[in-house]
Amino acid sequence: MIFSDMKKFVDREEEIKVIKERLKSKNFELIIIFGRRRVGKTRLVLECVKGSDYIYYLAAERNNISKFKSQIEKSIPVIKHAKEDWEAIFNFLKDKTIIIDEFPNILREDRTALAEFQRIVDTSLINTKTKLILLGSSISMMKSKILSYKSPLYGRSTSILELKPLKFNQIGKFFRNADIEELIKIYGFAGGVPFYLQKINKLPFFSWLEEEIKKVDSFLRYETDILLRMEFEDYYTYREILEAIASGKTKLNEIREYVKVKGEITKYLKNLIRVGFVKREVPITKKMKSKKGKYYVKDNFLKFWFRFIYPNISSIEERIFDINLIKESYNQYLGFIFEEICKEFLVEMIRKKKIPYFNKIGKEWGSIREKKQAFEIDIVALNEKTKEILFAECKWQSKVNALKIAKELAEKAKEVQWYNKERKEGFAIFAKSFSKRIEEFEGRKVYCFDLRDLKKTAKKKF
Repeated sequence: MIFSDMKKFVDREEEIKVIKERLKSKNFELIIIFGRRRVGKTRLVLECVKGSDYIYYLAAERNNISKFKSQIEKSIPVIKHAKEDWEAIFNFLKDKTIIIDEFPNILREDRTALAEFQRIVDTSLINTKTKLILLGSSISMMKSKILSYKSPLYGRSTSILELKPLKFNQIGKFFRNADIEELIKIYGFAGGVPFYLQKINKLPFFSWLEEEIKKVDSFLRYETDILLRMEFEDYYTYREILEAIASGKTKLNEIREYVKVKGEITKYLKNLIRVGFVKREVPITKKMKSKKGKYYVKDNFLKFWFRFIYPNISSIEERIFDINLIKESYNQYLGFIFEEICKEFLVEMIRKKKIPYFNKIGKEWGSIREKKQAFEIDIVALNEKTKEILFAECKWQSKVNALKIAKELAEKAKEVQWYNKERKEGFAIFAKSFSKRIEEFEGRKVYCFDLRDLKKTAKKKF
């Protein structure tokens, strides 16, 4: 199945509404939009200004003032008389909409540029109808140089938008004829990043992937290095840390032992968390400072790349890689992806008031003291006011016996120390399908959700 309309703009209704409201303002607006590479920032903004007059400039690594001026001369010839400095140029751009893409490139070239833009905003633009939109893919630079308290532009922005990947229930619009199981396979690879979703121009997913891997210019070979280089100077260390986590080294001491970096490794992990590549989780009943924290790769594309591409990069380069090596273990990999999708589904069910309200959702793990065994519960949801607790298990399997899973959940629930004598318990079981569904177990409510239920929340018609 080949797609012909994959470049169609999908979703982002809320973001479009916010940006368009700013563009209609009669005041000066400084709109800052940032997010990981390939998430669709440029496409979003261009969609918002479509049909209107605007100036768009993609910042380069060098000579930005000269290039910016030359580009503007095409539509405003008189600007050729301006000096080659930002302030002089912006004096000709009052009341216009100006989009500067990859703004961090300007800062890399000239450390004084931020102070200049502050002066331009404060003296030249503040009382005009100018709309200045700054875009950036380097999350670390956008947060540390532009949005931080120490930034010269701090407090000048009128709108700050972090553009995040799409949710699972939004990606179906890219694949009108894909069933829910195929969408989950795709989500395990691309997450909600539009660029990667649009790359998949045929189904089934593995047919496309096999062809893509064989290409001599496949983006799979270089994409991760570009992502890391954009964020970090010492990108080799960050790549090694991601490799460690993706291979199952989730505890701090395990990662430290694997990487053997000089100095403290936590600063690297904090940076990876800040840019959204990694997340740290603690058992939901513990405080964030708990020493039981574990680290996980948050970005699905990176998760996939380090699991399947990086370990096989040599055979991929030699073009002898067998796609069956991915197929054989992909279902196991999708078990973790399925947990994320189930958690998103629960949040949606809470919003729609289809299940009781819970204000915290996470995981729970620990040790069974009597047996000296570890236990883990995929999802635990808490309502700290009503003392309700929901224990959920996610099984990426067909014909699941819900009664058997409920019994296992009940045993693990006994080990969770949280208002033990006061709480009201419930269970949720997720599966591809069930051989036996139940609605109650030993006086406790049981929710059974399968792929048909998940399909109902997806924003498309299957």
